[in-house]
Formats: sequence, structure tokens, C-alpha cells
Amino acid sequence: MYPVMRMIKELVKYRNATPLPLTGTHVSEHRCWPSDIDLWMELNNGRTLTLFDLGRIPLASRIGLVPVLRKNKWSMTMAGATVRYRRRIRTFEKIEMRSRTAYWDDRFVYIEQSMWKQNGECANHALYRAAITNRQGIVPPAEVMEALGRNESSPPAPEWIKAWIDAEATRPWPPMQE
Repeated sequence: MYPVMRMIKELVKYRNATPLPLTGTHVSEHRCWPSDIDLWMELNNGRTLTLFDLGRIPLASRIGLVPVLRKNKWSMTMAGATVRYRRRIRTFEKIEMRSRTAYWDDRFVYIEQSMWKQNGECANHALYRAAITNRQGIVPPAEVMEALGRNESSPPAPEWIKAWIDAEATRPWPPMQE
């Protein structure tokens, strides 16, 4: 089940937070609850993806995107993701989540997120490809920037993000059916 109450808590908690620059980092704290665990008594990998929503939505709010989405009747959808899992997060463990916009191109916005354990170890790291959409399809990030009242250009893409974008471009779509 989607953690609706946790999302409401995050939105209320950060509703008056200091605005962030487009590439600013939103930092939030979370706890791994019993409803988040799998059979091995650790944070479920699918739930990790859901919990990352708890960082992305307040990030979007703090950079001023949410009001622009509402005003223009746009939405933000995830168009791809890659995740690296490295450390287990156990029941009741507290984690720090870091979320930031890393790069954007002519179609997508790339959001980097990570979860950090109390001992300073990175437990997991994700890169999301997000698209702002309207009824006609994808809204170019340049148009989104204009609606935000920003004329900033994207920071350069880190090599690993470029490599992922290039690899995704070679992936067949739709996938082969055997």
C-alpha cells in the first residue's frame, strides 16, 4: 500500500521550508517501519522506490515546481530508473534521504537520490529519469524552466549519467516477446 500518511507528513513538514535552487539538495529523515520490510527483515527493494517519492515530491515543491505543475495542468512521471543497493536497512532503522536534480536535457530531468545510514554509509543510490507531461505528451524542460521563471541551463551531465542515457538509448522498446 502506498504510504499516503507519510507523504502527507512530508508535505506538511516541508511546506514552509526554504526554497531550493534547481540543483539544490533536499534532505529528509525517514524510518524503516515493519510495513516496509520483506521476508529477510530488511527494507524491501520495491518499497525503496516508493520511499524515494517521499524525497522527490518535497524536492519538487521546494524548487517551485509543484505550483507550476498545478497552474499548467502538467504532471511529473517517472520514465526510467536505475538503483544500486549496497547496505541493508533493517526494521526501525533511521535513514537520511538526499534528493536533487542532477541534470536535464531536451526531454527529461534526471533526479539523483540516495539513502544514508546513521553510521554514514550509503545504503542505496538511484537515478530517475522524470518527464513533465501534459495531454499532448512530454513538456520540454526548457518550457518548464520558462514557466518556473528561470533561465538556467542544465549543469553538465556527469559521465555516469551520460553513460546510462546512452545505454538506455540502445535498449529495445517495446521489449522483445519470446
